Amino acid sequence: MSHSLLRVENVAKQYQRGVFRKTTTFSLNADFEVHKPCVVGVMGPNGSGKTTLFELITGSNLPSAGRVLVNGQDIHQVRTRERDRLAIHYHQSYQVRSFQKTKPDFMLAHAQSDSPLVHLFDEPQFNTQDGYIGFMLDFFARLKANGRLVFLCLHPNEPYHVDILRQCCERFIFVQKGAVSEAPDFDTLARDERVRAYLGALAPAH
Repeated sequence: MSHSLLRVENVAKQYQRGVFRKTTTFSLNADFEVHKPCVVGVMGPNGSGKTTLFELITGSNLPSAGRVLVNGQDIHQVRTRERDRLAIHYHQSYQVRSFQKTKPDFMLAHAQSDSPLVHLFDEPQFNTQDGYIGFMLDFFARLKANGRLVFLCLHPNEPYHVDILRQCCERFIFVQKGAVSEAPDFDTLARDERVRAYLGALAPAH
């Protein structure tokens, strides 16, 4: 039986404060599926929930509802030391955060993969010197060619950031105020007025 490479199934994450009268301070909701290896661009304002989404996909943050399936396996039911064999999160300052779990590891399943199937790059620093951008784009392409799914999260503040996204990403996710929406290509994404407002002067002309 073949599975989608990634299924984010009715996932919700709520942050609350208060003990007796709890108030929800932030809520993220996501439901999408990626069937085959590709490079997915991720954008959205600071504080919109992009990193939280990545943490939920890698199993380092527990969802309030829903589940994340990597090649058919629920990552939150996998032993914590083996979750990076399914999905791995690369951030500017850390690789993965400490894992959250509801059961001890001996009660959880082994990962059904020896190396990460999903690679999530959270705002990597693209150095414009010495061919580094070309190296990274080639790296993403090689991961895809080897059957991996790549997420590239960028906060565009230079025109070349938009060029990178247009060049290497085949589909897009936009996150704003905890709402996750999809677009099949950059042109479709850029027609969304929320995206145009987010990109500002970097938004392509109509």
